[in-house]
Amino acid sequence: MTFSASGQFHTLGGIDELAERGAALIADDLEAAVQERGVFRLALSGGNTPRPVYERLTKKPYDSIPWDRVHVYFGDERMVPCDDPESNYRMACETLLDRVDIPPWNVHRMAGEINVEAAARLYERDLRDLATETGDPVPRLDLILLGLGPDGHTASLFPGTPALQEHTRLVCSVSLPETSEGAKHAVSRLTLTYPVLNAARRVVFLVSGSDKAAALERVRAGDESAPATRVRPHDGDLIWLVAES
Repeated sequence: MTFSASGQFHTLGGIDELAERGAALIADDLEAAVQERGVFRLALSGGNTPRPVYERLTKKPYDSIPWDRVHVYFGDERMVPCDDPESNYRMACETLLDRVDIPPWNVHRMAGEINVEAAARLYERDLRDLATETGDPVPRLDLILLGLGPDGHTASLFPGTPALQEHTRLVCSVSLPETSEGAKHAVSRLTLTYPVLNAARRVVFLVSGSDKAAALERVRAGDESAPATRVRPHDGDLIWLVAES
């Protein structure tokens, strides 16, 4: 493990170790939050890297997790129907949510099937309601899971997009140029903004793949042209779990 201004970095042997460490960390934070506050608020990441982490949470020894005390949010979403193969919500359902006993009203999905601006307003209202409920100026999620793209993006905070400059809205629409790394999956997206990410009690990046090595070095060097570098919780922890290829 190493430390830097960009958080704690744990280099792991491979994807299986990433799944074990990620699931254990989530379960530990969940238990502590439920004991202290009665509820655990978790934001899930999309992409391929978190899949084995989510699947691990459905197996022993995590089968006793009190999912009725968990509220699930999403860091970003592609503007596609919820049953589309590109949907982050669909991936989360297939690997985790449909395999555990979580009440459906505890799952706060982004509505990828409607107008993007309307979807952004709906999710913003959900988060504002949470902030009002807890008495916080910005909703404070217990744990936010994030990934890292080869271009340094995280959630749907891509280089060169206006969402990077957002300081008041909690949820933004994102329209990617066709040349963007993420455009092949979905040009139109929703994303949480830095005010939400940096208000979290803990942020955990899950990273795998040799194509992320250059972006990871940029983050560790403090290069703020990589959007992930600007994720620095104000009063929380930042952890990187990096699986060697």
